[in-house]
Amino acid sequence: MTSQVIRYGGDYNPEQWPREVWDEDVTLMQRAGVTTATVGVFSWAKLEPSPGEYDFAWLDEVLDTLHTGGIEVILATATASPPPWLAHRHPESLPVTIDGVRLAVGSRQQYSPSSSAYREHALRLVRKMAERYARHPAVTLWHIGNEYGCHVPRSYDEESAAAFRVWLEKRYGTIDELNRAWGTAFWSQRYGSFEEVGVPSRMPTDGNATQAIDFDRFSSDALLELYRAEREVIRSVDPDAVATTNFMGLFRHADYWAWAREVDVISDDLYPDPADSRSHILAAATRDLMRSLGGGRPWLLMEQATSAVNWRPINVPKHRGQNRLHSLQCVARGADGILHFQWRQSVAGTEKFHSAMVPHAGPDSRIHREVRALGAELKDLGDLIGQPVPAVVAIVLDWDSWRAVEQPSTPRQLTYDQTIYAWYEGFLRRGVAVDFVAPGADTSGYRLVVAPLANVLNDAAVSRLGEVVTRGDVLVAGYQSGVLDEDLHARLGGYLGGAGSALQRALGVRVEEFAPLPDGVTTALTGDLAGQGTVWQEIVIPVGAQVVSAFSDGFTAGHPAVTRQDATGGGVGWYVATEPDTDTRDALVDRWLTDAGVEAAFASAEPGIETVVRGGRRFVGNHTPEHRVVTVAGTSVELEPYGALFLSAEGADR
Repeated sequence: MTSQVIRYGGDYNPEQWPREVWDEDVTLMQRAGVTTATVGVFSWAKLEPSPGEYDFAWLDEVLDTLHTGGIEVILATATASPPPWLAHRHPESLPVTIDGVRLAVGSRQQYSPSSSAYREHALRLVRKMAERYARHPAVTLWHIGNEYGCHVPRSYDEESAAAFRVWLEKRYGTIDELNRAWGTAFWSQRYGSFEEVGVPSRMPTDGNATQAIDFDRFSSDALLELYRAEREVIRSVDPDAVATTNFMGLFRHADYWAWAREVDVISDDLYPDPADSRSHILAAATRDLMRSLGGGRPWLLMEQATSAVNWRPINVPKHRGQNRLHSLQCVARGADGILHFQWRQSVAGTEKFHSAMVPHAGPDSRIHREVRALGAELKDLGDLIGQPVPAVVAIVLDWDSWRAVEQPSTPRQLTYDQTIYAWYEGFLRRGVAVDFVAPGADTSGYRLVVAPLANVLNDAAVSRLGEVVTRGDVLVAGYQSGVLDEDLHARLGGYLGGAGSALQRALGVRVEEFAPLPDGVTTALTGDLAGQGTVWQEIVIPVGAQVVSAFSDGFTAGHPAVTRQDATGGGVGWYVATEPDTDTRDALVDRWLTDAGVEAAFASAEPGIETVVRGGRRFVGNHTPEHRVVTVAGTSVELEPYGALFLSAEGADR
């Protein structure tokens, strides 16, 4: 990012408005402290009203007007929603559902990721735009596509099936290797050639688990290839072009570890629900994930709402001050830009009731007054630009594990992202900064590594987790970890990576049997740490580990629920064989932090309050509707409802 101030602004869609509104927009942007406008996200039909016929005159004027007004532009490639003429001429470009239904025009993202017709026309448009605007003085960043996979994460059409076969042959090399990986000896599924392999469309019953996860992997890669193709067209015109595309938080259908390597600036869209008192947990975790995806580099909030959205069953507005709170939370957790969807609220279309920086009520409104105040405040936070967020705790996050634990024909379908949020929450409530890491990543910079639901681990990832303990740090593994290898084959000999694995040795336990709990049923935990478990139980066999808590009832009565093992060299391995309730998890977090020698900002858990340090400033935010007085790192802080502030943080990054 080239700005010397925190980017501020939002999506700008002038094509929805008469020309006379544009000058007023720039004047209002200047008054609000807006530095940046994202232009052209959904403009394909206006830019290319018929195949090969282009109208750039209006966009020329928009960019020139914004530049004259001192507003930088993030220029979108406009390929997120093809015009109706593409589907009319190439109906095969439309996506197909798992049930074989071809989706229609009238919404957005109406293309198959593997469609050659879509790709041909999209790349032609991108080349025209790059040739015209690559060196326009207003353009500082290219926004490729938009929210890839949001509505069509995968398509089951014929072109997708053909592309899937090519992907499989590249992955496996031979059909015999595919048969081994997919375990096709089961149910007479053996394939004689790649030509016989199809996509996992609707089947008589549950299909092949490895075929399903491979199609998930392929579908993420197919979308990523669209991004790469557009980026390379732009760079063929301007090798120095800076590109991004907007992620969507913890989004199951795109493996953002792979995507992050391909974008110059990590950017994200997030819409925390004002009606959900726990939505700040999702928000904080997502901000930390974006920072982590970029290896600690600053990131960009591409979209948020100033108030209500339009797509929930009940769309409640943000409380007064809540958009400021969410925005400052982003800055505190590593963002160098705060943008919104959108600048001016639409009068027509599906999103006409989605809030904006200039609402239907106009600039003389509560929302726009808050927008202006936020713009002024962000100008005073320029010293945070480029600054890191120090963290010595890491949580392992893995898309393959996410996909695997939510498949059918498992002991219980688990909800991966909600489990991640739950385990993250304990650290948030203690004011401890967290990074996310991929399985198998180097975690040597962290004192505490936590691996909830690390279900799918290859051999290298199993060894890496074991190394946490042997090097003298603390490892916490959750239930269902190390159960499967990368082909989704069960690891034999007590799970946790299999018999004699580095993970089993680090934890000092084996897992013999699963005993998932029905919804709403809890199990009591007794021993040194008492509490409640939910969701899951296991028959755990200690092999050197000490029992911290045991199950007191049900199928697993008397067996360990939580274990701890001291290792040579000072490392500690914890295993948690259930989903602890909130209070129990808070107590566990205290013990893990103590073992790791990590100091918490709060002396005890503070629900609804968060704090994090960036660039010598400590952010403190109150996500509750009550006035709160809290002690943060030894300092008493008074917070209004939905209030937030930055403090000096001398030595706060210890």
